[in-house]
Amino acid sequence: MTADRKPMSLVEKTAVLDAIFARSRLLPVITIENSQDVLPLIDALAAGGLSTFEITLRTPLGLPAIEQLRRERPQLCIGAGTVLDADQFQAVVEAGAQFIVTPGCTEELLALGLSGPVPLLPGVATASEVLGGYRQGYRRFKLFPAQASGGVPLLEAFAGPFGDVRFCPTGGITLATAASYLALKNVMGVGGTWMAPRSLVREGDWAGIRRLGEESTALFLPDRA
Repeated sequence: MTADRKPMSLVEKTAVLDAIFARSRLLPVITIENSQDVLPLIDALAAGGLSTFEITLRTPLGLPAIEQLRRERPQLCIGAGTVLDADQFQAVVEAGAQFIVTPGCTEELLALGLSGPVPLLPGVATASEVLGGYRQGYRRFKLFPAQASGGVPLLEAFAGPFGDVRFCPTGGITLATAASYLALKNVMGVGGTWMAPRSLVREGDWAGIRRLGEESTALFLPDRA
């Protein structure tokens, strides 16, 4: 999966992230608990109008799911989430992840994001963490956990000192609260689990998940509805 990947500058990686979120401002955050769920779950969401997904490494099935989706659903944009260290970073790159999301930022992860072949969206929750990435050139971040760390008021406050920074908040966001985040100029997209709730996944209710995707698409991506 990595042979055809050319080195990119951080500016180029930022442009890639902007293009990804320009195509879809919604990022379903997916945790795979059963390998048989991978294709029907993603297909249901895709049928609902969604095209970009974060597959987390919260279970051992996350990595093979990324590999499978890149191989069998190449038209979709597949990112890797909950990447915690260098080993996981390299593993998701080799699996074919098109972008990487972390719940926080360490010097190790920020350095890997600079040198690696795919864009990194480092997680932040404070102004100091934003500054840590900013001084290395990062201008795109994940706010996590969004609701618990301050939500919309925090992002509004960040807009002053960090005028050229944009965020993808995740963590505690629902269908009912997503609009308040997407209305902010410094928010490029929102991530969440509401589009594929664990209860429906465990029941195999793919029609229900498709309807949630359609509802989210109609509200926030009206050009796809």
